[in-house]
Amino acid sequence: YAGFFADTEAFLMKNAKVKLCLQASPMNGNLLLEDCNPESDFQDWSWQGNSLMNHGTQSCLSAVGANRVQTSLCGSAGYTRWDCSDSLLSPLGSSQGYLVANRKGLALSNVGGLKAQWQDIADRSVCEEKAEQDRYFSAALASTHVYDHTAGNATLALGMDQEELEELLWFFRREDPSTWNYSILALSFVAMILGLLLLAINIVRNRKRKIHMYREAVQSAQEAELEAKQALMPVQDYSPAEEEPVPQDQRLGEVVVQWKDGTVTSLYAERSEDAI
Repeated sequence: YAGFFADTEAFLMKNAKVKLCLQASPMNGNLLLEDCNPESDFQDWSWQGNSLMNHGTQSCLSAVGANRVQTSLCGSAGYTRWDCSDSLLSPLGSSQGYLVANRKGLALSNVGGLKAQWQDIADRSVCEEKAEQDRYFSAALASTHVYDHTAGNATLALGMDQEELEELLWFFRREDPSTWNYSILALSFVAMILGLLLLAINIVRNRKRKIHMYREAVQSAQEAELEAKQALMPVQDYSPAEEEPVPQDQRLGEVVVQWKDGTVTSLYAERSEDAI
């Protein structure tokens, strides 16, 4: 079903009187009459069943109130479906009149004429565009079969009139991707936040690890320096300069005795060579 309206071409809606094209506003659903611009999506329209959809806003031409025309959500409450009668557009199921262009913009009026005629860029009536779409739809509907799993036979879908089937086909055709796009955007945002959080945690852990390694290195250096100082202390405590000076008159090998009065004498007096 989704491909039934995929090949319907977009067209401009130019008023035969003012020679301006119908343009949808992306902000508030208002309709404007501007110079025709085939490059603008907001001036591209296409028939989706009995609805005129704007390709820029993905909303449909709608008659609201007694004399107000704007764009609104396709299939919403209100007159979003239009009937083509003698190349004139009028809300389907309503007697409000025809879609006309005047100095103030758009309105619904019972007066026809050029101001109530809408054409494409080739000056062909938009009703001809609808006739081509209807022919395309009829050909597609004639070639569409539903497989019956119980009987195993291919038969045409019964119990549904053409208008209901058009609405069903349009439902599958529009497939608004906004929810999916917003979901993917939200998931991307959450993934980005998680990535930044993991990056921050990794940076903090690396910094703490480097600080810990630096402190261990400093502590090891301090311990090594302290051990070196402790090893040098006995050597520093013993100094030859602090030893008592040996009396100059004392010879090596002699045994001397220091008396209480401070007198130092040799224990064994040296024998003279004559005594020997």
